[in-house]
Amino acid sequence: MATPPPGSSAGSGQQGAHRGAPHPSPRHPRLDPLADRYAARTHGMKSSEIRALFSVVSRPEVVSLAGGMPAVTALPLDAVGSMIGDLVSGMGAQTLQYGSGQGDPRLRERICDVMALEGITDASPSEVVVTVGSQQALDLVTRVFVDPGDVILAEAPSYVGALGVFQSAQARVRHVAMDDDGLIPEALEEALIECRANGDRVKFLYTVPNFHNPAGVTLTEPRRQAIVALAEKYDLLVIEDNPYGLLGFEHEPMRALRARNSERVIYLGSFSKTFSPGLRVGWVLAPLAVREKLVLATEAQVLCPPSLTQYAVARYLDTQPWREQIKLFTELYRERRDACLESLSALMPAGTTWTRPDGGFYVWLKLPHGLDAKLMQPRAVNALVAYVPGIGFYADGSGQEYMRLSYCYPEPDQIREGVRRLARVIEAELDLHSTFDAVDTGSFRAVRPGPETTGSGTIVGPANSNAYEGGR
Repeated sequence: MATPPPGSSAGSGQQGAHRGAPHPSPRHPRLDPLADRYAARTHGMKSSEIRALFSVVSRPEVVSLAGGMPAVTALPLDAVGSMIGDLVSGMGAQTLQYGSGQGDPRLRERICDVMALEGITDASPSEVVVTVGSQQALDLVTRVFVDPGDVILAEAPSYVGALGVFQSAQARVRHVAMDDDGLIPEALEEALIECRANGDRVKFLYTVPNFHNPAGVTLTEPRRQAIVALAEKYDLLVIEDNPYGLLGFEHEPMRALRARNSERVIYLGSFSKTFSPGLRVGWVLAPLAVREKLVLATEAQVLCPPSLTQYAVARYLDTQPWREQIKLFTELYRERRDACLESLSALMPAGTTWTRPDGGFYVWLKLPHGLDAKLMQPRAVNALVAYVPGIGFYADGSGQEYMRLSYCYPEPDQIREGVRRLARVIEAELDLHSTFDAVDTGSFRAVRPGPETTGSGTIVGPANSNAYEGGR
């Protein structure tokens, strides 16, 4: 059996991952008697920064600027409820039965209608694979293309759910810089050249071009052209993850990357943001050869996507004014975006910066120099406001100075109150840092452990120690 790939979590000391080698005794047998039996791919698995907050954000007194939960109460719930009831009573033999591994044909036709709004007019229903949300779509694509040790290029920061999939596949993520105009083409080309020089196998670029999660920025038209040109030049596959593309506040939907190149781009879509996340219906648009492998992977994983939810989405698209509903969503999210940005401008202390999204759900905030969003999080929760620390959006655990704020779920007044509470927490952190920076501690000061230290927590070191800076 091959040795674990460089950079994977299965390093030295994991003999249990190799065929024929003796299994080491479990480190904590009373806690987990199966600890020596897990696959190498499970090593290093951890809960996402978002899921870890669920128990906190469910408390009614906490203003959650954390989870990206759509405002489903804006749907015509009575009409949707009646529609689903009619499906079961009138078509129960179909909606409650097994279905095709590729997905319901009628739904795949309507998915092509939805993608046409972003310029994808050449898609065939035969190229569409229905999935359990776009999260399963991303997992399937990764299963089909990625071997342990392969390199995946991804924006810095990147969607936390994608990083979890890539980690499970034992891939190595190479981040590519982005700015207010999205992924930087020059940085992408530099990464491709560097990977080629190192002999790395780059399997694909993963990108969220519209209203990025978590950064909130949108890839500009010139950069879209440049990235597709680089894909041609370097024989690069692009995975375009686009759950937010129809939720723009300032302009019509931008032309998708997939609309520019049908062979180099695989498109992932979802109804979670434009209809209902609870139905868990997404899709992949891929060339026919790839589609066949995706269907086989689906059948091995879940047999088929749920029939009832597929029929529900198809019936919704057939009978409800879904385009008008998307416009209603965008106006609602625009109002909440404005409440968030106005409050940030009015309340945040100097040195705090943030992105200004023109669609989607998220603002990406950078703290004043020296502050750490993860270390500050318990004090924020104590002040009854929640956010997602930036470290969850980087494969290497960097991003301590960032946080993601989501404005999609709270009412505007709640958003304003949440930003007010957050601003007070940041100000208190700045005061604390200012106080300790002003204290003469002689030849010693508190520093965070760096690479040359061991253990965890704050330690005491020489005043001129670079451990804090090096540990960042």
